Amino acid sequence: MGLLDGKTALVFGVANDHSIAWGIARALHEQGALVGFSSVESLIEKRVRPLAASIGAAFVEPCDVQSDEQIRAVFEKWRAAHGQLDILVHALAFARREDLDGAFVDTSREGFALALDISAFSLVALVREARPLLRPGSSVMTLTYYGAEKVVAHYNVMGVAKAALEASVRYLAADLGPAGVRVNAISAGPVRTLAAAGIAGFKRLYGTFAEVAPLRSNITIEDVGGTAVYLASDLSRQVTGEVLHVDGGFNILGVPTAEG
Repeated sequence: MGLLDGKTALVFGVANDHSIAWGIARALHEQGALVGFSSVESLIEKRVRPLAASIGAAFVEPCDVQSDEQIRAVFEKWRAAHGQLDILVHALAFARREDLDGAFVDTSREGFALALDISAFSLVALVREARPLLRPGSSVMTLTYYGAEKVVAHYNVMGVAKAALEASVRYLAADLGPAGVRVNAISAGPVRTLAAAGIAGFKRLYGTFAEVAPLRSNITIEDVGGTAVYLASDLSRQVTGEVLHVDGGFNILGVPTAEG
């Protein structure tokens, strides 16, 4: 018996087998959930469909989350296939490389709008379309990062977008709470993903993380997947509007050092 037996989950944002979203999807599957996938069209056939097949998932649909029509089409197909949705995973973020490389003050107007649209508003757009399918006890979760709370070098506009995402989690939790639907965020420590590769200085950050985090270890997609199972299950039935840190305690430190 799994914690998620009989539940259905739709995961947006898997890019490859190193994705945090894949770690979550696999963990949900291992606990008994029926999992479906949606990602950008260019990744579907080469990356996403083979991963879906490896866990027996048949639902794989492309989606540009800047398009309300495409989002609506994905959920209409999900409704036709499964009727309801218990778990919605939002693992989507994007910013132009030039808006991450320089100083935040030099962020372009277009780059700012793009980062906020894909990284924050897309959660609102997904939840709006998913809402008729979500029943009492359903769980929505998204992925954020410590750069939403404190200044992290080279995170720039993505930090602002993640801050907007975290605020959106709270407002969505208030909106959906009366219907028994929970909305939370997982703030993971640095993980070697495709998205992380686009952040200047990430290798240095990742290399020293285990030396300063209180638990003295790096974060894996399995670590995040375990927390996602908790948020998806009835174990967290009274938890909503929260940002759960899966970072070995890094966020509690005032001045991180490798001493002690």
